[in-house]
Amino acid sequence: MYVCTGNNANNQTLIEAFKRGAKIMSTIISVGINKEKIQFNAQGWANVTIFVNDDTNAYGQNASAAMEQTKEQREAKEAKSYIGNGKVVWTDGNIQAAERVERQTEASEQSLSGRETPDLPF
Repeated sequence: MYVCTGNNANNQTLIEAFKRGAKIMSTIISVGINKEKIQFNAQGWANVTIFVNDDTNAYGQNASAAMEQTKEQREAKEAKSYIGNGKVVWTDGNIQAAERVERQTEASEQSLSGRETPDLPF
C-alpha cells in the first residue's frame, strides 16, 4: 500500500512507482488538515469531502477538504466547514466518478446482536 504524505520526497517516490506500472489509483492528492477543525461522529469517523478545482490558487493549491454536510445542510445552503487545502500531485488523467454498490446484509445465526448473552465465567 502506498501512502501519500506532505513529504515531497515521498510523493516523488510514489509518482516514480506509478510511472513504473504500479497502477493502483488514477490520482494522488496531498492535503494538509487542521486537526482542531475535525468533527467526529458517534462511531469515531470523520466524514470529509475532498474538492479538486480546475484552477490553482496563489499558493499552488487546487484541492480543499471540508467536513461532509448532511442533505439538510446542503439544501439550507449552510457554509462548508473547511479543514484543509492541498494539491493534486499526480494523475493519469482517467478520473471517474465512483458508483455506489448496494450490499445485502444477511442475518447470521451466530450474530449476538440484540440477544441476551449468558453469564460468562471469565
